[in-house]
Amino acid sequence: MTVHDVARVLPDVGVLRDLCRSMAMVEAVLSPGGERQYAFTAGWSQAEEAASMRNGTGDEYDIVFAPEGAYIRGFDHESPMSPYHRDDVPEPWPGVVDCVPEELRRFVDEPAFTDEDGTPVVTVCLWRLNGSSHWQTGTIDFPQGHPDPDGSEWLFPLLVDPTPEGSWSSPSTTTRLPSIRMRCGTSMTCGRSPETSLSA
Repeated sequence: MTVHDVARVLPDVGVLRDLCRSMAMVEAVLSPGGERQYAFTAGWSQAEEAASMRNGTGDEYDIVFAPEGAYIRGFDHESPMSPYHRDDVPEPWPGVVDCVPEELRRFVDEPAFTDEDGTPVVTVCLWRLNGSSHWQTGTIDFPQGHPDPDGSEWLFPLLVDPTPEGSWSSPSTTTRLPSIRMRCGTSMTCGRSPETSLSA
C-alpha cells in the first residue's frame, strides 16, 4: 500500500473529522489516566481543528481541518522515504510535498510538523481542498522492493478501515482500539494510480 491507495479509499473530510474525533474520545474513555495515541484538538488555531496520532516509537500523523480543506502528513521513522535516510542534507522524498497547493502550503512548513532545522518530518502526505471530489497526492517514484515504502499501510489502517480488522493493523505498542463503525455513503475515487489495489 502507498499514499495513492489511501487516497482512493479515504472518506470525505466531514466523515474523516468525525472518525478522528471518535477515536480520540474512545481512547480517552478507555485510558483516562494513561498515555494516549490519538488526540483531537478543536481549537488548534482560531479557525482550524487537528487530529493526531503518536505511537511512542517515532511514528506519527497529523490531520489539519482548515477552512480551505484538509491536510494530512504522516511519518514512519523506518520508511526508506524518511528525510533522514539521505546522505546529505535531510529533505522530504521527491514528490511527497512538492505539489501541495498554495492554500494548504503553510502546513508543510508548520513548526509543529518540522524538526529543529525546519525540515518537514514527513514520508506521506495527502490533501483535499473544499469543493474537490477526491483526495490528492504528489507524483512519487516510490523505492522498489518495499511493501509499504511511505508507511501508509502502517500509519492509516483505522482511517481507511475502522473495523476490527483495521484496528488489528493499527500501529499501537500497547492496546488496540475497539472497532469504530462509520457509515459513508460517498464512493471515493482518486485520479492517481486507479489500477492499484489495496492489497498491492
